[in-house]
Amino acid sequence: MAHVLAKLSGVPLANIRNQLNKDAAAHAEQGMTLAHLWQNAEKPDEVLFLFRVEDLDRCRARMKEIHAQAREQRPDMPLPELVFLREA
Repeated sequence: MAHVLAKLSGVPLANIRNQLNKDAAAHAEQGMTLAHLWQNAEKPDEVLFLFRVEDLDRCRARMKEIHAQAREQRPDMPLPELVFLREA
């Protein structure tokens, strides 16, 4: 199974958790399921979350679109760094 690891800094954990809950249905439509949510113990302003993904290529393309649209609407919006992972 494929995964996407996301890292976001400078946004409170509660805000990220709320946004992920709000976006859960949209993520599910894209074949993404939130598997884990962590707060970095060494850097409390850094949050990592892991999605299970049904189709990694589709997810990568969709995330590029979504992040481009977000940047157009609000260039200073904090967006997560994404790492797309295939099972070895």
